[in-house]
Amino acid sequence: MSEARTNATPTAPTAPLTTPSVTTLPDTASWHDGVVAAVTEGARFAGLYADRDRLIAVLDGDHGFELIETTIERDADGTASYPSLSNEVPPAFWYERAAYDLSGLIPTGHPRPDPLLLPLHPGSDRPAPGAPVTDLGALIVSADTDAPGPVDLRGHGLLTLMFGPVRSGVSESIEFLIETPGEDIPHLNIRPHFKHRGIAKRFEALAPQDAVLVAERVEGIASVAHALAFSHAVESAAGTRVPPRARLLRVVYAELERIANHLECAMRLSDAAGLSVAIARFAWHKELVMRTMSTLTGSRFGRGAVIPGGVRAPRVDPVVAFDADWSRLRNRILDDRRRVMRTSSFLDRLRGTGVLDADYARRWALVGPIGRASAHAVDARWQHPYDGYRSLPLPAEPALDTDGDARARLRVRWQEVDTSFDLIERAVVALDQIEDSRWSGDRPVTVPDGPALGVAEGPQGEVLYSVRFEGGVIARCLARSPALHDLVAFHDAFHTDVFTDFAFIEASFGLSYAGVAM
Repeated sequence: MSEARTNATPTAPTAPLTTPSVTTLPDTASWHDGVVAAVTEGARFAGLYADRDRLIAVLDGDHGFELIETTIERDADGTASYPSLSNEVPPAFWYERAAYDLSGLIPTGHPRPDPLLLPLHPGSDRPAPGAPVTDLGALIVSADTDAPGPVDLRGHGLLTLMFGPVRSGVSESIEFLIETPGEDIPHLNIRPHFKHRGIAKRFEALAPQDAVLVAERVEGIASVAHALAFSHAVESAAGTRVPPRARLLRVVYAELERIANHLECAMRLSDAAGLSVAIARFAWHKELVMRTMSTLTGSRFGRGAVIPGGVRAPRVDPVVAFDADWSRLRNRILDDRRRVMRTSSFLDRLRGTGVLDADYARRWALVGPIGRASAHAVDARWQHPYDGYRSLPLPAEPALDTDGDARARLRVRWQEVDTSFDLIERAVVALDQIEDSRWSGDRPVTVPDGPALGVAEGPQGEVLYSVRFEGGVIARCLARSPALHDLVAFHDAFHTDVFTDFAFIEASFGLSYAGVAM
């Protein structure tokens, strides 16, 4: 496990957060070959989606983000086909299924073209994000949520356990189809479509100042990260400069959100292990962090705080909010985490559980604590610094581990909690030294037509917004959460693991299922 080093100069961004470069290829075959070649040469696959009659892949390379697109020809029923990327570019696996569900694009040669986000009844319309709909009331989208799931394993004693979509407690709705002989989990399918809310269509025709409210609700537990990524897209398109105070306060909000989410993960892992004292302690710490967020913003989730152009003025002076009680909170968290990380009955359940090795993380381009626990160092705060992260001293590298198991994912989160406390402390000190009193710059009244892209590093990983503006409003918005990108790895996290390991692996992933089924 690598140790984070403090007081280092932040690395320069590989590319500024500006309008992404766009490469247009003449046909789907050239598009397929171009994307495969770029990934083979080292570009990171970050997403795929359809926009009207265009198929778009989002890549992150040496010169920043790039959109590789091509025009598609649709049949009379609105469907179209293209050569699937999934066999050569594994992380395209879920994106291609989602593009078929939403836009009717058939990935020819896809290894598993099952519905993912929207198993439709016959005769239903596809939402077709980006395509104009003159009468939204005439759009008929009827999902067959009761359709039986696939069966992949057959043999004596094998059965399929339908785990979800409704489970005990407050878990989000999702269905796991577990194929098992009784204890081992040799195969698992994931059906997240129960959370489908039509988010992609909801963005359309909204002005930026209204759409940020939708962005905050894509993943409620990462409202600040989504508002930041969306605002970065708007600001890059409009050329808006964010005042220094706002850039620093954005860091404070983002790191508060990160600490709260990582404490939630520790709490859920403690719950899986039956450690009632640890559950109560981490829940208490999380509550105090969320109360601090509420003191500053008026919302426990930081909603309404980040706006295109800056932030809303905090309700109280940040220097007042982070007083001696805040320092004592950090010490209490450190003390409790030391205790739980020395509890053998806890560590025994995490060590070697849900392993994803470094080669797998690289091939699937995993992000967030899941990727970094398997030595895949993707963190937008380092690769594409934004807001106050450009000026505040960061560790030399993101929090990393190499073991790739549930324990490694928790260790990465603990490292990030340390970094978050340091960043908050430094940002608050810097805030008190800035003479410019503005919390928001010139809000973008008009946004030029064309594509824009924004990223932010959420608690679960990279949040990416690829937006096309038309007539000053949103024509298409891909709100790509880390859950949509990383949850596919849950398929492959079970090796020698058994039923009682399921809760530990799920909690160690720490993803929001609402961020998948949009």
